[in-house]
Amino acid sequence: MNVLVYNGPEVLQTSASRTITSLRSILYPNYTVQAIAHQSFVSSPWSSTCALLVFPACRLTLSPSISSSIKSFVENGGAFLGLRAGMRIGGLLGGAGLDYSLRLQDPASGSILYCTFPPSEESTFTLAPIKISGEDVASPVCQTKVVDFDGTEQARNVKVVARYSADNTVAGALAAVGSGRIVLWGLHLETIVNSEVSGLPINEAHEAETRRQRIFRSTLSALRLKLPKSDPNSPTHPLPQFLLASREPIVSQIFDALSLKLPGQFKDDRDVFSFHPASDAEDLLLQSRTASQADDVRHVIAYTDGSLPSMDLTPFFSPQVYFSELSSARSKIGQSTITTNWGFGDAMFYGEAITSTQTLLDKNPHFLSLLPSPTLSIATHQLAGRGRGGNSWVSPTGCLQFSLRLRLSLSNFTASRLVFIQYLFALAVVEACRDDSVLGEWGDRVRIKWPNDVYIIGDGESRTTKVAGILVYTTFSGNDVDVVIGCGLNVLNPPPIASLASLLPPSSGQTLSIERTLAVLMVKFEVMWGSFVGERGSFEPFMDLYLNRWLHSDQLVTLTTTTPHQRVRIVGITADHGLLRTTPERGGYNEFIDLQPDGNSFDLMANLIMTKAR
Repeated sequence: MNVLVYNGPEVLQTSASRTITSLRSILYPNYTVQAIAHQSFVSSPWSSTCALLVFPACRLTLSPSISSSIKSFVENGGAFLGLRAGMRIGGLLGGAGLDYSLRLQDPASGSILYCTFPPSEESTFTLAPIKISGEDVASPVCQTKVVDFDGTEQARNVKVVARYSADNTVAGALAAVGSGRIVLWGLHLETIVNSEVSGLPINEAHEAETRRQRIFRSTLSALRLKLPKSDPNSPTHPLPQFLLASREPIVSQIFDALSLKLPGQFKDDRDVFSFHPASDAEDLLLQSRTASQADDVRHVIAYTDGSLPSMDLTPFFSPQVYFSELSSARSKIGQSTITTNWGFGDAMFYGEAITSTQTLLDKNPHFLSLLPSPTLSIATHQLAGRGRGGNSWVSPTGCLQFSLRLRLSLSNFTASRLVFIQYLFALAVVEACRDDSVLGEWGDRVRIKWPNDVYIIGDGESRTTKVAGILVYTTFSGNDVDVVIGCGLNVLNPPPIASLASLLPPSSGQTLSIERTLAVLMVKFEVMWGSFVGERGSFEPFMDLYLNRWLHSDQLVTLTTTTPHQRVRIVGITADHGLLRTTPERGGYNEFIDLQPDGNSFDLMANLIMTKAR
């Protein structure tokens, strides 16, 4: 789920930046925190995946279109946080320069709540001691001028959450609006309290900042967000990777392709890779874990003799278990041996914490061009995981995130069919989830959302939610094309993040593991890939199964790219270019409208297709 921070022209940019920073520090990894621009806010279907909408301090009054979007979101059960905002309950409106364009009505109490976002300016902040829940302990928080909360103390649907210590006036309030909730703070709660901003001695500023964070966390809890437990062991910078293989001499063959010997370095456009022998593993890991920050070199520990690191060195992922599960998955389908040098998943880079499995490959073109195929890159933690369209992918412990590097020869593959790789991999993910060794019968609720996501469909008590994302990167070199398939799949993540584990009832007696899930997925995709390449990229052998496994058959959607808007029915994807094929609701099946994701924004869970904002 997303926490969206509005960042339109009305917003004070310093407040927006500080708000995003504060929220990310508190909410990672349970929620992604993203800015949303004005155009997307008024035209994109953001509300269905939004756990909280946040408005930083504003320098201008809100337009009616903005107020209308907030009103609809809150009155339909959404959570809203306003910083440097106030409210008035009923009564006559007054106050020069105040904006009361946001009007909310609570059906339970019948009271009308007017929200105000007084224009703010860049200024020198002062500290205003406040008290929470009647306690006399002062909590200094940055603020400018006081914002009014008229009538809130008598309203049945409003709870005062803080008062100014000086005069006992309201500093923040929580209001119920039907099933929705809003919290408005008259303070700049997003501003970090340090000695430079506050003028306090360092130790006092630290105590004040601790109180500010505690107040912010309490606010988010009151808005029904599930906050992550703080983990002092969570990595903050990249750690060394391991280069491993299921057998000897795969790692040595990789070194030969890279023209490297141990120890050695490989320099590319973005990163410098420093390769170390297995004997350096313990010292190098200890040095990296105790360092305050990582250096600019990507360290790789290579096991050239076919041995594997102990669980003391890789506590969150067992290479021994993974390679054993890979062998079992192949035996299950009668594929006990690999006829080529090695198969999918037999050669891998593993890191407990790296920037991004995708970036380490596709942002280092020389390294990528020489790296043999297939090679897998997997991480327990991604510190800068990438999603489609510049989005981020939250990747805490329990998430399986990896990138698979492949190479195709265009002499026996049609380049226009490369678009189907993302569809094929999504199908492999779904089929792996349905495997008896992963979810079995409970995997039936794992489905494909076109073009490149995997969702868990709701069961009446839960809603349909995203569980995996897929990103495919291709580069051409002569008659070859290098392919990097990135995937993030939530396997064991605790709530509120949707994961495969949530599908298994306690009585199932079945257990999930990152290692087994990855191994089964590699084997499923390897078989599909062989057929796909053998058919020169034709998706026809997979089309029926794909359409059986996706969410959209016969789905009615609104096409907003036309004037007037048009209702169309999804009937499939085109066999030549993988476009989404629709037919007008009232036009019969002889007329088709084919759509591609590059020019359109698809929220098929909200039944909308729009022109993509540029």
